[in-house]
Amino acid sequence: MDLSRRRFTVLSGGAVAGLAIGTNLSLDTGPAQAAAAGPLADGVARTVGFDQYSLLVDGERVPIWSGEIHPFRLPSPQLWPDVLQKLRASGFNAVSVYVAWNYHSPAPGVYDFTGVRDLGAFLDDAARAGLYVIVRPGPYINAEVDAGGYPGWLLATAGTARTDNATYLAHLDEYLSAVDAVVAPRQYSTGGGTVLLYQLENEYASYISGSTGKNYLAHLYAKVRADGITVPLFHNDKGRNGYWTPGSFPTSGPDGTETGRYLYAFDGYPSPSSTPPDWGYFGAGGSKGGSTASPDTPGFMAEFGGGWFDCWGGAEFAGQGYAAARATRDAGYERRFYLTNLANGIKIHNVYMAFGGTSWGWLPAPVVYTSYDYGAAIDEARNPTAKTTPMKQIGSLLTAVPELAKLDRAADTAAADPALTVYHLSNPDTAAHIYVVRNDHTADISTTLDLAVAEGTLTVPLQVSAKDARLFGTGIALGSRQLHHTTAQPMLQGRIGRQDVGLLVGRPGAPVQLALSCAEQPAVALIEGAADWSYDPAGTLLTVTATLSGLTRLSVSGGGNPVPLLLLLADDVACATLWPTRTATGTALVRGPALLRTAHAEGQALHLTGDTTAPSDLEVWAPRGIERVTWNGETVPTRATRSGSLAARRSLAGPPAITLPALTGWRSAAGDPESAPGYPDSTWTVADRTTSFSSTPVPAGGPVLFADDYGFHYGDVWYRASWTGASDASALQLSYQTGTQGLLMAWLDGVPLGGHRMPVPTLAQATTQTWTATATLPLPSAQQGDGDHVLSVLVRPMARSEDGGANDAQKSARGLVSAAFTLNSGSAPVPVWRLQGADTAAVTAADPVRGPLNSGGLDGERNGWHLPRFDDRRWSPAVFPATASGQGVTWYRTGFRLRIPEGLDASVGLTLTDDPTRAYRVQLFLNGWNLGQYINDVGPQHTFVLPTGILDPHGDNTLALAVLADGTTPSGPGTVALTLLGSVDGGTGGTGRWGD
Repeated sequence: MDLSRRRFTVLSGGAVAGLAIGTNLSLDTGPAQAAAAGPLADGVARTVGFDQYSLLVDGERVPIWSGEIHPFRLPSPQLWPDVLQKLRASGFNAVSVYVAWNYHSPAPGVYDFTGVRDLGAFLDDAARAGLYVIVRPGPYINAEVDAGGYPGWLLATAGTARTDNATYLAHLDEYLSAVDAVVAPRQYSTGGGTVLLYQLENEYASYISGSTGKNYLAHLYAKVRADGITVPLFHNDKGRNGYWTPGSFPTSGPDGTETGRYLYAFDGYPSPSSTPPDWGYFGAGGSKGGSTASPDTPGFMAEFGGGWFDCWGGAEFAGQGYAAARATRDAGYERRFYLTNLANGIKIHNVYMAFGGTSWGWLPAPVVYTSYDYGAAIDEARNPTAKTTPMKQIGSLLTAVPELAKLDRAADTAAADPALTVYHLSNPDTAAHIYVVRNDHTADISTTLDLAVAEGTLTVPLQVSAKDARLFGTGIALGSRQLHHTTAQPMLQGRIGRQDVGLLVGRPGAPVQLALSCAEQPAVALIEGAADWSYDPAGTLLTVTATLSGLTRLSVSGGGNPVPLLLLLADDVACATLWPTRTATGTALVRGPALLRTAHAEGQALHLTGDTTAPSDLEVWAPRGIERVTWNGETVPTRATRSGSLAARRSLAGPPAITLPALTGWRSAAGDPESAPGYPDSTWTVADRTTSFSSTPVPAGGPVLFADDYGFHYGDVWYRASWTGASDASALQLSYQTGTQGLLMAWLDGVPLGGHRMPVPTLAQATTQTWTATATLPLPSAQQGDGDHVLSVLVRPMARSEDGGANDAQKSARGLVSAAFTLNSGSAPVPVWRLQGADTAAVTAADPVRGPLNSGGLDGERNGWHLPRFDDRRWSPAVFPATASGQGVTWYRTGFRLRIPEGLDASVGLTLTDDPTRAYRVQLFLNGWNLGQYINDVGPQHTFVLPTGILDPHGDNTLALAVLADGTTPSGPGTVALTLLGSVDGGTGGTGRWGD
C-alpha cells in the first residue's frame, strides 16, 4: 500500500485527536485499561513535583525506570508502537526521547514534524503504551549523530553554539518554539499526554565560571517556561561534576519572577570490567558524588550505559560488533550495575539505549557506522534479547515493593565472606529493609548474611553467582501477608482474583529462603516443582526453602489469614515468559508467550495481545469474574488449574517458516559523469568566498572550498576546477577534511589520478571525529602540457564532529580544504573552482517525506536513481559477484517481491559478503530510503535492517546500490542477500510502505 505524505500525516494525526478527547487510550481497549496499565492522557491535570527521595505525582511516590529510544533511528512510525510496547512489557514505566534539531529543520525557520518526524505521534504512542516520557530536545544532544544534532544550515551561520550569543539564541528560540508546540499539549501536568520531565541541555560542561553559561541556561529555562512547559526541568551533567546543580543559574519565568527549582541529573558509562561505582549514598559524597551533588532532589541518572557504540573497523569490540557489546554488558552486568545504582539512591534511572535502532542516511556522527544497535536489550531488528529479563525483574520490583521509593542508608553490614559487597538501606516510614549483595569476582560465592528483622538479627544463607548481584528484603508486604524476609527478589505481589499471588525470582540453581508471618500454622501444598517448608509456632513464621528451577508453585491457606496465597518461585528462564500486567478490573499475570503486549478486561473476558516465536503455553491468573480469554482476537479454550489460573487447552501457534526470495535481475550504470572533461558544470556553485564561519582556518590565498559554506551539508560533494594554459606540474596536492573513513578521488581531464582515504581508526582513535590529510597525486605526462584542463574531485565527507566541548567543533570544515601543484618550472595554474552536492532546499522540495538527511550529491541521487519509480530499463544487466575494476561510481538496481503471511511480524535484513581485501563501499537504498553505508574492507557491519514500512512485506520493493571504488582493487558487490532477522506470530501488524 502506497501512502502519500499527506495521507500518512493524517493517519498519524488521528492519534492526537484521540488523546485530546480522552478516548482510544490503549492499543486495544479504551481509557479505563490505559489508566490501569500506566499513566493516562485523560485530560485531567496532575501535580508533578519532587523531594529528595523521588518524583511525586499527585502526591504519590513514583520511581522512574526508563529506557532510551530515538524515534529518528526508526524511520517507520508504524513500528513505534512495537518498540514502545516491548519497552513497557520489559518492566519500564518510562521512555526517554532525544529530539534531533537537524532531523526536523532543513532550513532556518523551517520545521517539519510530520511523517517520520512526527514527534507528536511518537509521544501519543508512548501514552497509549502506558509510559511516562522524558523529553530531551537538546538543543545539543550529542547522541552519536551528525554535528551532535545541529542542522547543517546552522554551521554556516555566525555565533558560537551553546553560548549566550544573540545570533545562536535567535535560531535556538525558533527551534524550541517548534518543539515545545508539540510537547506542551502532551504534558502529564495538563492531562494531554504523559510527558513527565523535560531536559534543558545535555552534558553541558562548559563556561562553568563567568556569565556565559549562566546566561545561556537561564535563557533556556525562561524560554521553555514561556512556551508552557510546566513539568519539572533538569540538566544532564556530563558525568559526576556537580555542574549546574540547582541554584547555579537564575530560574525566572516570563514575568521575571523565580518559578521554582529544577532537577540535577548526570550520566555515566562505566566499563563492564570495572567495579560498579557508588554514585550516591555509598559514594564519596559532595558535589562530585553523583546523586549527592544535589541533596534536595532525587538521585537522577539521565543516562546509564545499557551498551556502548562501536566505531568503523570495529576496534571497540575486536571486530565482533554489537554482539560483543551485548555479551560484555549482559544480564549479570545489568543486575550488578543497576541494583548498585538503586542502592545509591537513584530513583530516576534511564538506560541508554533500550532500543538503539539505525543511524540511517547521513544521520550518524563520525564515530559510528550505520547500526546503532548499541548492544541494547531490544536489538536493532526489534527482537527482545536475554537482557530484557533482568530489566523486567527490576521494573516489576519497583512496582511490587513501594518501599523502594523512599530509602535511607542504614547501618553498614557485611556478609560472612568479605569478598561480597553489601548495601543496606531502610524505609523510614515502614521499617522495611533492603539489601543488595554484589559479587564482583569470577567465582560463585556461598556464605551467610545477617538481616535486620523486627525481633533483631537473622542469619540467612546466600549464594551469589560470579559477576552478579542479588536483592534481599525484610518487612515488606506480600499480598495481605507480611514477608518477614526473603533471599529471592520480589517481582509481583497482590490480589489476583480470589487469592493473593506472590512472585519471587532469581538465578537458575540458586538456593532461596523466605518466611511469611503467620499467626498460626497454615496449610501448605506443593503444586509444582520442589520446595521444603516448616512452621515455627514460637516465631509464628512459615519458612520456605527451594532451589530455583523453572517455576515452583505452592499454595498457602489459613495461618490466621482468610485470603489464600499462591506462592510462585521462578528462575530467570521461567521468568522470561511471565508477564505481570494490570487491567481496569485488577492485576493479571500471564505465562507462556514470548511477549505480552496488552491486556483488557471486558465483562467476563480478558482480551490479550502479544507475540509467539514458537508454539507456546498460555496460562492466565486473571482478575475476579474473568471466565474467558482471547489471544490476538481469537477465543482460547481454557481449563481451570489448581493454581487458580486458566490454562489454554492447546498451544498458541508459533510463526510459520518464511522463505525470502533471492535477489536477481540486477541492472547497472556508471554514476560519475562529473569526472568527464566535457561535463557541463556552468550551473554549479562557484567557490568564490574568502571568509568562512567554519572553525577551520581558511588557507592563505583561498578560496573557501568548505562544503557547508555553500549549502552542501549531507553526502558526497563534487568539485571541478578548470584552467587554460601551460601546466608544468608533476603532482597535485589535495588537502581535505572529513569524518571517520572519509574518501577522496580525483580525475584530470577524465583520467583517473587515484585517491586517498582516511585510515581505519584504532581503539585509541575510536572517538576521533575530524580527520585531515593531504593526498599527493602524480599527474600523467599527457596532462602536464598546454591547453584546457579540468580537474574533477569527489569527496565523501562522512559527517561533522559533535560539539561536546561547546567549542564549535561541529563547524570544522568538510570537503576540500586546499589544492596545490608540485611544479617542474613556471607558475602554478590558477583554476576556477565550482562545486556541487546535495542542495538541502532542492532535496527537501523534491522529496519532503525522506528529507535532506536521506540523499547526497552523487549524480544518481540528484537524478532520482535511488527512487523506486525510476526507469532503469536502459541499464545494462549485471550479475553478482561483480568484477568491476577502476575508479569511480557504479549503480546497481533490482526489485523483489515479498509475501510475508498476514498476522506475522518479520524483521528482514540485507546482508553483503565479499572478499575483505576488495576495497569499495556501498550506499544502500530501499524503496528510495538511504538505509546505510557498507565498507567492504573495513566493516564490521555486514547486515542492514530493512524496517517494515520502508520495506513492503506484502508487495514489491526496489533496492538500489551506489558503489564507490577507489580503483586499488577490483570492486564488488559480492553476495547480496535478504536475511530473516526474526519473526513472530502477532506483532503490531504494520503493513505496506509509503513515501514513493
